[in-house]
Amino acid sequence: MTTIEETRAQIQQIDSEILELIKKRVDLAEKVLDAKRKENLSINDEEQNQVVINRAIDEATELNLDTAAIKKIYETLIQMSIDKQYELSGNGNLP
Repeated sequence: MTTIEETRAQIQQIDSEILELIKKRVDLAEKVLDAKRKENLSINDEEQNQVVINRAIDEATELNLDTAAIKKIYETLIQMSIDKQYELSGNGNLP
């Protein structure tokens, strides 16, 4: 039988992995910004944002996860990417 401490350690490990993946995702903002500049696209692409959210909701549905919560998470992830792109372009509000 697994103890609460062992389970919490597993959760901590998963949380660390999630944070590493978020960092990788945000780090891709520079490549996305470069591509948007080449294609003369705005930083905030509402259509693409919706594509990403819909894809996440579809996968969440298949995994039997709370789609409303997943939508909020992905809205936050998208906003982080947008903020990073603005920062990289010199138009950000980040310190």
